[in-house]
Order: sequence, then C-alpha cells, then structure tokens
Amino acid sequence: MSFNQSLGLVSLVVRDYDEALSFFVGKLGFTLVEDTPVPEQNKRWVVVKPRGSQGACLLLAQASTPRQAEDIGNQTGGRVFLFLYTDNFWQDYENYKGKGVEFIRSPENQAHGIVAVFKDLCGNSWDLIQPNNNNRSWQQ
Repeated sequence: MSFNQSLGLVSLVVRDYDEALSFFVGKLGFTLVEDTPVPEQNKRWVVVKPRGSQGACLLLAQASTPRQAEDIGNQTGGRVFLFLYTDNFWQDYENYKGKGVEFIRSPENQAHGIVAVFKDLCGNSWDLIQPNNNNRSWQQ
C-alpha cells in the first residue's frame, strides 16, 4: 500500500505576530492564509505562504516561553534556514532590496542556480534562489 505525503507547515518562532506579518506579507509579498485567535492558549494560528506556492506554508509562532525566545533568529544554529524558490530571481531580489530586506550574500551563479542570502526580520538566513535544471529539488 502506498501513501502520499507532503510537508504542510514549517514553524518559525517570531517575537511578535504583527511584526512578522508586516515582514512576510508586507516586504516579501507572502499571502496570508490564516490568522485565527486561539484564546485558550493565548496565541494565534498565523499561516503565510509564498505567492503562487503549492508547497509547505510557514506557521508564524510567537515565542511563548523564555527558552523559545532565546532561539528567535537562530533556529538552525547560523546555517541557512529556508530556501525561497523563485522563477524571477532578479525581480524579487530588486523588489526585496527596495523594501529594505537585508542581503548578507550577494547574488551569484552556483551549480544549482542563482542564489543570494538574506536575513528575515528575526535574523534567520534564507536563500533566495532561482534553481536551474541541475537542481533536482526544483523539479519535484
């Protein structure tokens, strides 16, 4: 018996829901999928996704303990955390720069595509990448 699976959500710990929405929706142009209060847990269920994406969404999870707050901006120990694929690298790159997104590595052609690294509002590193035909994950 075969079952299909997909990655539905990736949780990103943030300082504040509204600050995170301002960055992801306002600067990166993500789509707000859901923003539902969860009063019994004193939190919100906030989900965004890159425009046009059919893949996993991002759950913006406001830190609710001091331990969670310690890891904001360092969810992968300094490595690139997420890889934002685009089919128009230069348009997105210029658009993001114009909106104040901080790029910490300039665009370069790599074996798997055009790549630049930016920081999100909390300091996590992201790859903005336009994959080429050598990038097997793009062809999935």
